Amino acid sequence: MMTTRDRTLGAVDRHASDVPPAERTLPGLLRRQAERHGDRPCLELPGARWRHADAADAVARVGAALHAAGIGRGDRVALMGGNRAETLETFLACGWIGAISVPINTASMGPQIGYFLTDSGARLLVIEAQYLDRLQSAELAGCALEAIWVVDVPGLHAGATKEEAATRIALGAVNLAAGAAITVDAFKRTTTPIDAAPVGPGDPLAILYTSGTTGPAKGVICPHAQYLAWGENSARILALRPDDVLCTTLPLFHINALNTYAQAAWIGARVVYLERFSASGYWPTLAAAGATVIYLLGAMVPMLLAQPEDASERAHRVRSGLGPGVPAAAGIDFERRTGVRLLEGYGSTETNFVIATAPDSTRRGVMGWLQPGFDARVVDADDVEVPDGTAGELVLRADAPFAFASGYFHKAEQTVEAWRNLWFHTGDRVVRDADGAFRFIDRIKDAIRRRGENISSYEVEQVLLSHPTVAEAAVFPVRSELAEDEVMAALVARPPHAIDPAAIARHCESRLPRFAIPRYLDVVDELPRTANGKVQKFVLRERGVGAATWDRGSGLPAPKRI
Repeated sequence: MMTTRDRTLGAVDRHASDVPPAERTLPGLLRRQAERHGDRPCLELPGARWRHADAADAVARVGAALHAAGIGRGDRVALMGGNRAETLETFLACGWIGAISVPINTASMGPQIGYFLTDSGARLLVIEAQYLDRLQSAELAGCALEAIWVVDVPGLHAGATKEEAATRIALGAVNLAAGAAITVDAFKRTTTPIDAAPVGPGDPLAILYTSGTTGPAKGVICPHAQYLAWGENSARILALRPDDVLCTTLPLFHINALNTYAQAAWIGARVVYLERFSASGYWPTLAAAGATVIYLLGAMVPMLLAQPEDASERAHRVRSGLGPGVPAAAGIDFERRTGVRLLEGYGSTETNFVIATAPDSTRRGVMGWLQPGFDARVVDADDVEVPDGTAGELVLRADAPFAFASGYFHKAEQTVEAWRNLWFHTGDRVVRDADGAFRFIDRIKDAIRRRGENISSYEVEQVLLSHPTVAEAAVFPVRSELAEDEVMAALVARPPHAIDPAAIARHCESRLPRFAIPRYLDVVDELPRTANGKVQKFVLRERGVGAATWDRGSGLPAPKRI
């Protein structure tokens, strides 16, 4: 069976890239935007305001500081910071000098941070001061970390000496006894920029960690050309114009926000990064920023719709937005109240923006249609393509070299498994309709998505099992009122102990990101299993929340047994 794709779109050459393949790198993008867009405003976020002509110089000054600290081609630099200049500058500067950035979710706690640092082999950690105390519970003894640069050091005045910085940081820093050789200093820039390194389109730009299903999170190796493809494809799908103002509250440790900069750089638009999402203040903030294009995740739209209807929902310049995962009914209500139609779409850290709707599409409730430059199939368990209208796994591939990720860092077996038969296996069950539209059905993988974050059930289970009263744990998703998942766990007690769900929740608070802490807990005598002993999580999902389930949100009494 032939692969379904939109040949009409694919034949349109006005969107074809004019960048030679060898120049599809981050330094090439920064040079291109300076030449083409020059004095046009480019970027606004706390700590930086750039024209397009300023970007390469600002990035090269941070790159020079990294180079002076001994960071070179192929070295990994971990980043843990919010939507601020230092976070984006370091990400871009790593690409400028041929190093590899490792963004860390700012909700991560000590155990996850220690894992990311050790698994990636990062030599340098750039971290906001407010997250330093989390390193106290991170295992650093086995990692390659040599230095920590602290951003926004409390009380550190401009022009402070290195000795003053070290003293001030030490006052608020952590006990690094486990890594006594690690030096701590303030974030650095230099006054003299450095020339870009001769990087290629297939060279790694970043390692982005995505939650695993049966093991720890995997580091996705994202090459330079993939980053450019994200920006180019997104700009085309959103029909961006040079006079657009792209506005996002999404965090700079996710590909969504990172590639918003690439969109602006590609098209000559301006991007405004906001520090955080506030449902009550969202529309006035957008109006103040002059936003014309916005970026939302599925759970954010019900939050906005839960606010009282207000005139500010129409008092803005927003003409379009991207809202993957928004339920059809919520999207219709959102458009009625705000005048903004949100585009649906599909992409992952491993792939690209491969499926999308269009502003004039009459269909609702679909992810969209295949975009030019990509192929998609819906296959059965043996990778045989199934007929339209039949559910199966979505598999993808790209036409251009390095438009997808290169694999999983130091995980050859998982890479081969995911890219078997030369297609990337998404783990998502979908249906392709006769008109070529793809509909999402559910996830095949044992993963959970909550508040826009992917959660590894394995990692949550390991934290639950570390409590002395828990003998067995199974973590699984249940549907929430926000159209995504809530985290639920079934627990078996370790004799002679009894399980106190409230104590379990407190145990998780210092060991898991807030979004990963189970909301619902069931205490059970045993977990349902197959004949060979594998936990049957589908049974637990179908059982769902019961009368005896303990709800962390409401603090209902803990169940005794079910």
